[in-house]
Amino acid sequence: MKILGKLWFALTLLASASALLGIPQFASSASQDMPGMHEQNTAEPTPAFHAEPPTGTLPATMEASIYSDNIEIFNAYLVAGRVKKVLYQQPCYCHCDRSQGHGSLLDCFVSRHGSGCDICIKEAFYSYEQTRKGKTPAQIREGILRGDWKKVDTAKYAKAYLPPANAPAN
Repeated sequence: MKILGKLWFALTLLASASALLGIPQFASSASQDMPGMHEQNTAEPTPAFHAEPPTGTLPATMEASIYSDNIEIFNAYLVAGRVKKVLYQQPCYCHCDRSQGHGSLLDCFVSRHGSGCDICIKEAFYSYEQTRKGKTPAQIREGILRGDWKKVDTAKYAKAYLPPANAPAN
């Protein structure tokens, strides 16, 4: 009888351990059913983002000048500061929502995280470029969900510092 009890306990313990192994795949970012979502790889959940514009004051992005030794990163933080309301409504596919608790792409540039992540940088440049083309945050998000941000040529942002936002046009 003792052997049967021990066997039952071992099987119960094994089943519990197996169930726990399955939990992390469901503990990632909650997928939000948004337009454009069906074009992405459905095996990868959509990272966290805000579906609506911010209602309050947004946190400041880190000062771009602390990255003056790297033109590309300087420019990424510069444009992030220019399109904060847009970045607030975008997911970040480095999945920092899981690892660092970020709520949107904006959080990457409120911290130093964006300076070491090519995904964050490309998504910020993509968002900036699309904003300048007149796209809405929802349209930009659809492009990010499709993976359009992967096509951004960051080389142009690594060649020269962007002018201040209020600089006169040449």
